[in-house]
Amino acid sequence: MITKRIIPCLDVRHGRVVKGKQFEDIKDIDDPVSLAKYYCQEGADELVFYDITATKEKRDPDYDFIGEIGKEINIPFCVGGGVNTLEDFAQILAKGADKVSINSGAVKNPGLISEAAQKYGNQCVVLSVDLKKNNKGSYDVYIAGGHTNTGLDGIQWIKKGVELGAGEVVVNSMDQDGMKSGFDLELLQKVCNAVSVPVIASGGAGTPEDFYKVATETEADGLLAAGIFHSGEVKLPDLKRYLKDKGVLIRI
Repeated sequence: MITKRIIPCLDVRHGRVVKGKQFEDIKDIDDPVSLAKYYCQEGADELVFYDITATKEKRDPDYDFIGEIGKEINIPFCVGGGVNTLEDFAQILAKGADKVSINSGAVKNPGLISEAAQKYGNQCVVLSVDLKKNNKGSYDVYIAGGHTNTGLDGIQWIKKGVELGAGEVVVNSMDQDGMKSGFDLELLQKVCNAVSVPVIASGGAGTPEDFYKVATETEADGLLAAGIFHSGEVKLPDLKRYLKDKGVLIRI
C-alpha cells in the first residue's frame, strides 16, 4: 500500500485565501502565508495553492505570495492558476514551488504539458482537471475557474495529459466541491484505472470517514481538502491519527 498524502488546498483570490461551494458563494478565509505556516506546523504532507481568478482576469499568477510562502514553509507545495507559458513555470519554480499545476492553459495549449515536462521533469507538471457529470453519465472538463465547459471527455483528456508528460493528476469533482458529502469515488477510481501516475482526490471532503473511504476504496495517492480544514471542523493531526488507527498508511 502507498502512503497517502494529506493535502490542504488554498484557493487564493487577490491575495486572500477564499472558499466557496461548487465554485460559487465565495467567502474570505485568511492570509495565504499565515495559513500555509499553520498547515505546515499541523503536519500537512503538501500544500496546493490555486490563484482562482488569474485565468478569468487574463493575468499572470501572483508571484509575490508564492515567494513569501517559499521562504516560510519547508514542505512541498504546488501552485496553479493563470499558468499559460514556460515562463510561468520558470517564475513559479524560482519562487520556491516544487510543482506547477495547469488546467485552462493545458486545454488551450496541450503542447505546454510536454514542453514543461521536458524542461523541468514530469514530477513538476501537475494536470488539474475540473470535472462535472453530464446527463450521459460521463464527465465534462471545465476551465476558467469552472465557468466554461470545454466539451472534452474527462477521462480521455486526463489520459492524453499524462501521455504528454503530466506526472500527477488532481481530479476535482465540481458536483461535490464544497458540499462536504464525500468524494466522488466512482470518478476517482475511473481515473486511477486510466493512468499510472499519482492521482489526487479533490472535492467533497466532509468527515474523517470520507478520507478513509477514498483511501481504501480507490487507488488515489493524495487526499485534498479545503473547507473542513479552514473551518477547523477537521484538524490535520486528528485526521492522521484516525486514518492510522484504521490501518491507512499515513505519515504522522
